Amino acid sequence: MDLSTLAFAMGSAWLSGINLYATVLTLGLLQRFHVAQLPGDLAYLGHTWVLAAAGALYLIEFIADKIPAVDSVWDAVHTFIRVPAGAILAATAFAHFDPKIRLIAMLAGGGIALTSHGAKAATRLAANTSPEPFSNFLLSLAEDAIAFGGALLMSVHPVVLFAIALAAVALSLLLFRWIWRSLKRIFRPRSSIAAA
Repeated sequence: MDLSTLAFAMGSAWLSGINLYATVLTLGLLQRFHVAQLPGDLAYLGHTWVLAAAGALYLIEFIADKIPAVDSVWDAVHTFIRVPAGAILAATAFAHFDPKIRLIAMLAGGGIALTSHGAKAATRLAANTSPEPFSNFLLSLAEDAIAFGGALLMSVHPVVLFAIALAAVALSLLLFRWIWRSLKRIFRPRSSIAAA
């Protein structure tokens, strides 16, 4: 198995959990203008209709993602879009491999997309509780920059982005564990009081 293909597969899955449409648009433009040679069937991202759809959806997301509360609804709906799309992007990178490899890539890509999407959604939900409006807007711009910059980095140094994605996944898992323990502590005393 080629490390570059693995890096592209998992890197694109991770980026899709943050901003699917910016990732697809950037990778498609890189393929279209021969800046990068995408592995497997990811080359189809450079087709005109894919670029047009990704561009239009990115413009909608760009606006929706900057509005507090709307962004959380958008993220909730996109749980059912970003995660499967990350799985599909990962499997598509391995299009010319054995079906078992594609299935493993799909499962791993979906898991990686879920962690990046979950971390993004949780961070944005926390930012929405802040009374000032700027943190939400700045977080959204940072996510856009990560998606565009990450796709550009992946086209030049895919293994570097893969390492960043793995570190981010590990950090996300630690964050989820901490949130879960905090929630258990918050709700445990209430259930004990109710039982008494």
